[in-house]
Amino acid sequence: MMRTMRKPVLTVVLLITLFALDSCGKKQQAPPPVTTSSAVSTASTIVALPNFTVLVKKEGPAVVNISTTQKIRKEHLPFPAFPGTKQDDPFYEFFRRFAPGEMLPHEFRSQSLGSGFIISQDGYILTNAHVIDNADAVTVRLTDKREFKAKVVGADKRSDIALLKISAKDLPVASIGDTSKLEVGEWVVAIGSPFGFTNSVSQGIVSAMGRSLPGENTTPFIQTDVPINPGNSGGPLFNLKGEVIGINSQIYSRSGGYMGLSFAIPIDLAIKVKNELLKHGTVKRGWLGVTIQDVGPEHARSFGLTKASGALITTVGKNTPAARASLEIGDIILKFNAKELTDADDLARTVADAAPGSIARLSVWRRGEVKEVVVTLGDTETDLKTLKPRLMDKEMAPDKIGLTMHELNPDERQMLRTDGYVVVNAVDGIAAESGIQPKDIIIAINSQRISSIKQFRTVMAEVGKRAALLVQREGNMIFIPLISK
Repeated sequence: MMRTMRKPVLTVVLLITLFALDSCGKKQQAPPPVTTSSAVSTASTIVALPNFTVLVKKEGPAVVNISTTQKIRKEHLPFPAFPGTKQDDPFYEFFRRFAPGEMLPHEFRSQSLGSGFIISQDGYILTNAHVIDNADAVTVRLTDKREFKAKVVGADKRSDIALLKISAKDLPVASIGDTSKLEVGEWVVAIGSPFGFTNSVSQGIVSAMGRSLPGENTTPFIQTDVPINPGNSGGPLFNLKGEVIGINSQIYSRSGGYMGLSFAIPIDLAIKVKNELLKHGTVKRGWLGVTIQDVGPEHARSFGLTKASGALITTVGKNTPAARASLEIGDIILKFNAKELTDADDLARTVADAAPGSIARLSVWRRGEVKEVVVTLGDTETDLKTLKPRLMDKEMAPDKIGLTMHELNPDERQMLRTDGYVVVNAVDGIAAESGIQPKDIIIAINSQRISSIKQFRTVMAEVGKRAALLVQREGNMIFIPLISK
């Protein structure tokens, strides 16, 4: 019985042993690789870096180097008033004022460099206004080493665009693109003359669009990380198609050199300015006559708005288009000709782009409801020029020391957070030499407080040239003594 059962067991054991040996004798194969979805995704999104050589060869000849020369006239002491005293020494100014002897005139030339690009075969060139500002002579140098004296057709400091003309034919022309099609993240290329190194190429990406910068809210700058340095100003910013989509204008820097942020003027704005300069010699912009600020979440809640958008009016100028249309302080302009406004800069750009004399329909939030206001826009240039003589009565005209002033109304005093009543509009003569600046608020003469322009002139007549003005400047109080002559 036991033998009968043992035989099948031995057979099974033998079979298992043979199967194991057969399996060990075969070459083991590795399992097939596993492909994950992330690996497939990574492989499919790999993109080669762009090659800019074709772009540079094609568009580079249209980029020019611009050099300017300016004559500067200064005065200097005929002999050192104190051993070792230099013109940048603080004591130099002291000796200049009080040391005996007359100042001698001294003239020297100042040179600067910039870039530009050709936009027509007959020699029209775009660059920055600050590149040719106050220049007595402008020289344009092409990539083929030819040099031309350039004529300044026109310059618009507000947009920082200048149009030049050289006498030449059959010139290479830069291709003009469409800024509205530009997107954040796109590759862009700059060609220019940083530090005088002509036709230098740098590249980067668009890091933001429609950027506003301090002091200028009518230009929606293109922000990039393209390395831009002094001398690049006025040069073109290209997209990968070789089209100019901007003009390099500014950098953000704490050192004076490139620090990762550069700004270009959109080419569509530059072309519009160019057309205005060709047609009128100046740029005509719409004008409303208000000061405005952004609408924050707190403002929206206070005024009963559902979202923070639009432009909040803080002052309305007298005899302005806004005043004639009965706009009020505290109005929030939500729409301009049915276009929704995101913020104060949006309104400023929209008004500036509109033609002077055109009619605009504004949607205004006033005391909890929307009102429609129709306004005829003024002209920034002509209206302000005619407004100033009308406002500049005998009290506001420049006085003997060179001050042009106006009296602040209650709203302006509250907005400026000042106890003063008289603000400086412009300076010249003794006032300028003494250090008085536009926007200074005159608080007192010596120790006597001033509450009107008439009182200012009366007190000045009494104290004569022994006067020190207490002014409020950017929130600080400082006494400025007037220079005696």
